[in-house]
Amino acid sequence: MADNKRTGLSALADAGDDGEDFSVIDAIGGPRGVIESMLPGVVFVVLFVATSNLNLTIAVSAVLAVLQVIVRLIQRQSVMGAVSGLIAVGICLIWAWQTHEARNYYIFGFITNAGYAALLAISLIARVPGLGLVVEFIRSLPTEHFKAWFRDWMDDKALKRAYMIVTGLWVGLFLLRLIVQVPLYLTNHVAALGVTRLLMGIPFWALAIWVSYLIIATPMHRHKAAAAAAKDTND
Repeated sequence: MADNKRTGLSALADAGDDGEDFSVIDAIGGPRGVIESMLPGVVFVVLFVATSNLNLTIAVSAVLAVLQVIVRLIQRQSVMGAVSGLIAVGICLIWAWQTHEARNYYIFGFITNAGYAALLAISLIARVPGLGLVVEFIRSLPTEHFKAWFRDWMDDKALKRAYMIVTGLWVGLFLLRLIVQVPLYLTNHVAALGVTRLLMGIPFWALAIWVSYLIIATPMHRHKAAAAAAKDTND
């Protein structure tokens, strides 16, 4: 059976709903999602440190990533997360294989973190919080009347302020990863880099989502309540 619970930033779109209990575990994909996300990285660093055989490490990691997708297909469960994870792991493995350096397994992560940090920082400078755009886009897809959709949440000062804060929080998360991990990459400390990458991956992701929820929930609840009241008045 497919799991319809929203994960990642999509889970924040439900913040402020009456009777909606927010679960960090569900938001990061549940216990299974956490294991599937972390397992390829754990296997890569452990196997490489134990054997120093990059080709074997890449082969085992690739097989594991493919098996995760196959198992979900057999069980008729949602495979979107597993497929996206497979693509990301595939890029990392190909990079390490072609350069013959285990540390290059982590370059793609550096690029994505730098890219996200840059985009969100630009959105803060433009005073249009990137996290607000993402969450509101998920919450109410603007298939028409884009301007009205945009002004609806941007003109809510409390909600916009909350989105500005959490956007800054995520910029800090991405930059912190780079500040800690890039020096380990440059000094070729593969084991330390792998462990640090794991510790600053899902755990930091979960913490950022939880704090984001705490900041967004109240102003979003008030915004939704005001919108519902206005709709009832118009009806």
